[in-house]
Amino acid sequence: MNDSPTAFLYDIHGNLVALEAVLADAEAAGVTSYLLGGDYSSMGPWPRETAELLEGLPARVPESVQEFLATGLTAAREALGPELVDRFYALPEQAELDGILVCHGSPLSDIESFAPEAQVGEERLLVGESDRTILFGHSHQQFRRPGPNGTLLVNPGSVGAPLDGDTRAAWALYQDGDIAFRRTAYDVERAAAKMRSHGEWAEPIVYRIEHGRDAGSESP
Repeated sequence: MNDSPTAFLYDIHGNLVALEAVLADAEAAGVTSYLLGGDYSSMGPWPRETAELLEGLPARVPESVQEFLATGLTAAREALGPELVDRFYALPEQAELDGILVCHGSPLSDIESFAPEAQVGEERLLVGESDRTILFGHSHQQFRRPGPNGTLLVNPGSVGAPLDGDTRAAWALYQDGDIAFRRTAYDVERAAAKMRSHGEWAEPIVYRIEHGRDAGSESP
C-alpha cells in the first residue's frame, strides 16, 4: 500500500473553483494520488475546464477505471452532448482499491444509492457484497455508517454540489486503511455566478451551490 494519502473525490460536477480549493487542501495534506468516483463535469459551471484539470491528476485506480476517466473527459471536451451519455453507459461502473469496492451509486446501480439512515430493503443494493467497505457517491451527502451484510458504507460527499446543508466542498482522505472526511471552503459566489450565466435552466443548480441543498428541501 502507498504510504502517502489518497484523496477520494466524487461528484465534482464542473465546479472548477471548488475542485481547485480541494486540490490545494489535498496537496497541503500530502496527497500524491486521487481516486475519482464519477460525475466529473456535467451540470456545472465549468465543465470543460474541470475536465482538463482532472485529466492531469495522478489517479490511483485500476486500469479499467483510468480508461473510464480518460474516455469520459474526452467526451466532456466534445461538449457534453448525447455521445457523452452513451459512452458513460458503456464504461465500467466499479473498481477495487485495497479491498474497498468503489462504485458511483451502489454495487447495484449507478443511480440508486444508500441514504444516510438505514432503509428497509437496502440490502438489495449490495447485490451480494458483504464484509467490506463500499465507497460510493451520487447522493452528494457525506456520511459513514454500518450497512447490511457486515459492510461499511462510506460516501465522501460532493466536491462541487454538496446536499447536506454545508456549502463547503466535501471529500475524503485515505491513508493506511483509514478514511477521514474533509470539508474545504471555496468561493461559492463565484461558482454560483458562473452557473447563473448559463441561463434560466441553471437556476436550480445555482441554488444548490449557494445553499448546500435543493430548493424546497430540508437540510439534513
